[in-house]
Amino acid sequence: MGERADGATAVREEQEAPASKGGGGGGRTSPWRRGRVLAALSALTALVLVGHGLVPNTPGRLGSLLESFLPWSAVPVVVLLGLALLRRSALALVAVLLPVAAWTYLFGGLLLPGPGTGPDDLVVVQHNASDENDDPAGTARSLAAAGPDLIALEELLPEALPGYEKALAARYPHHAVRGTVGLWSKHPLTGVRATAIKPAGITEPWNRGLRAAVRVGGRDVAVYVAHLPSVRVGATGLTSDRRDESAGLLGRAIAAEPLETVVLLGDLNGTVDDRGLDPLTSRLNVSARGFAFSYPAAFPVARIDQVMARSATVGRMRTLPATGSDHLPVLTRVTPR
Repeated sequence: MGERADGATAVREEQEAPASKGGGGGGRTSPWRRGRVLAALSALTALVLVGHGLVPNTPGRLGSLLESFLPWSAVPVVVLLGLALLRRSALALVAVLLPVAAWTYLFGGLLLPGPGTGPDDLVVVQHNASDENDDPAGTARSLAAAGPDLIALEELLPEALPGYEKALAARYPHHAVRGTVGLWSKHPLTGVRATAIKPAGITEPWNRGLRAAVRVGGRDVAVYVAHLPSVRVGATGLTSDRRDESAGLLGRAIAAEPLETVVLLGDLNGTVDDRGLDPLTSRLNVSARGFAFSYPAAFPVARIDQVMARSATVGRMRTLPATGSDHLPVLTRVTPR
């Protein structure tokens, strides 16, 4: 009887021993020891978010490429959170709070409501209308239906221009076109001139910038419309040399603008996080509300159509319904200070 009891006790001790050590043999690891790889990936993601400006831009403009899609870092953060839950790792769950906090700090404000409206607000629409748009008149009517004060258009072809002019004439009696960019306004335009933003490497005729003064609320506001050169994403990374050079030229033109209040509307072929647009974002305010991804229209992944301002606040950005373009129009309110 005593031997059986002693033997049973020994078996129980052998069965329970592995679990008490937290090691192998069917035992369970502490939730604070599981998920170390996930915790490390979370910490790395947070580091990239907070320090994206330290990512080198060579080779292949890797820093700019990362910054172009930085808001989408929410996707790996959500994946890390899901894996931490599946792994039942307390360590990984705590660690994933780091990239959550970093993303919220960078982009959480974009999810909040926009500021209130003011009596001197300018409602503006920015749209790359596309040189392959086969319905200029329909595009113009769609944009006018939103009721903006200003409409900026890029990729205006000479043969398509009459369609825009005719469709917008009744509600927008003032307009100016220079090269392939144009501005339609409910308010009078003065001081219209082309803005030289052509990179040195382009030899053919190329005019993608204009400047005009708009009289609003007893003051003149300088409005720039610009279309910066396209960028390309390939196996070697991002090709943006011409875009960056053009942004520098535009930034210098705006810095020399004598009017205090400036509004920039344009297809800048870059997001506001992309360091290639630093000559502009360092001088101008950008919207703190709304993602408004505008390109490509079929599945928008980035906002490269921008509204920026000096001595003015840019309100919540939103997109308008698709037109015949491969870009979505963006709309916002600009409030002079």
